[in-house]
Amino acid sequence: MMNWNQLISNCRLGQEHRHPERHDDRTEFKRDYDRLIFSAPFRRLQNKTQVFPLPGSIFVHNRLTHSLEVASVGMSLGNDVFRVLSSKKDGFIDSMASEMGQIVATACLAHDMGNPPFGHSGEKAIQTFFTEGKGQHLQSEVSPEFWADITHFDGNANAFRLLTHSFKGRRQGGFAMTYSTLASIVKYPFPATKAKKNKFGFFTSERAAYESLAEKLGIPQIEPDRWARYPLVYLVEAADDICYEIMDLEDAYKLKILTFDETCQMMLDFFDETDRNRIRNRISDEEVSDPNEKIQYLRACVINKLEHECAQTFIDNEEQILAGTFSGSLIDHISPLPREAYKRCATLSRQRIYKSRPVLDVELSGYRIMATLMELMIEAIEHPDRYYSQQLIGRVSSQYDIESPDLETRVMAVVDYISGMTDVYALDVYQKICGISLPIV
Repeated sequence: MMNWNQLISNCRLGQEHRHPERHDDRTEFKRDYDRLIFSAPFRRLQNKTQVFPLPGSIFVHNRLTHSLEVASVGMSLGNDVFRVLSSKKDGFIDSMASEMGQIVATACLAHDMGNPPFGHSGEKAIQTFFTEGKGQHLQSEVSPEFWADITHFDGNANAFRLLTHSFKGRRQGGFAMTYSTLASIVKYPFPATKAKKNKFGFFTSERAAYESLAEKLGIPQIEPDRWARYPLVYLVEAADDICYEIMDLEDAYKLKILTFDETCQMMLDFFDETDRNRIRNRISDEEVSDPNEKIQYLRACVINKLEHECAQTFIDNEEQILAGTFSGSLIDHISPLPREAYKRCATLSRQRIYKSRPVLDVELSGYRIMATLMELMIEAIEHPDRYYSQQLIGRVSSQYDIESPDLETRVMAVVDYISGMTDVYALDVYQKICGISLPIV
């Protein structure tokens, strides 16, 4: 059974024995939040696709705005759970658990930082380069564990790598985040050799880091190569589930993929008749006359409803969560009415939103761009003595160990380099190295 006194730790990975001088009253968890907000990988999220193409005249969500919204909901979830638990547990309010909301919000900021350009099509392009493309021959030249890592490449595991790996020129322990913040982003606490549907929590190169924080926080290993979920992961996952499903509806309405009436009905379905009538009366009020504002009000009502439902579900199932026996996500266990409404939203999203022309166009273009970059860069690190290879390698930042004598290190350096690009930068590099465009001096 996990216990909160051990689970909430402000010990920093890579700085376990350091006690740096402090000049302000920020907690270590607030420092984590600030480090992410001001980091380059977080800023790059503004140019990474969430679902729809990056905005033109109509603004829709990118990875940055999505992450900020998830962090907002995550803060509420963490604070609500703490408030109830502290009323039940002696001494709980005086512990570091009072920072639960801050920890969850910070992990929410980080949860998408490892996503490559062009969303899931970018992930798929990296995976299939090795399973279906010209990278297949590498299987015989690398370890089975590394092969599992690259053929199941996943943004979740890449976020953990980004925060913990000591890239060249970076301090020991990567971002040197607190153990609790790092544990909160690992949705799938097992390596790629145990991956299901390409989802896993950490690459082989970061396994030792995860094992270290699991031991420190008292996260039990429930079977070989598989750990129990860190409890706050459920809150981070819930905040993400709430935001992407409901915000995608709003974006689809803005892009005229869904009508006003369809969007309203999908959102009203989350409520019983009494609340539904109250909300209808509110949006029919002359004070809220603009259709966009009506959708925004409905969206706020739904998010508030789901946030309370998920917080209560966590509280009701705290014992199973701490025992590592809770199954599924919090959304899976909320009250029947909002749970069924959420499922209908997910079904509609798959049928109408994720298969819409703008989304498919981005996926097709993004896949081709990513596949081409992978092909050219992997060929370059396999034949570094060639002239064209040297030109390509010369483009890569010195933080990536792309000239290492070890093949696995070079391959991972290529994956790090390409997955860290923004959509715009990936397109720019693709056009230049394919001779489609020339730099303007």
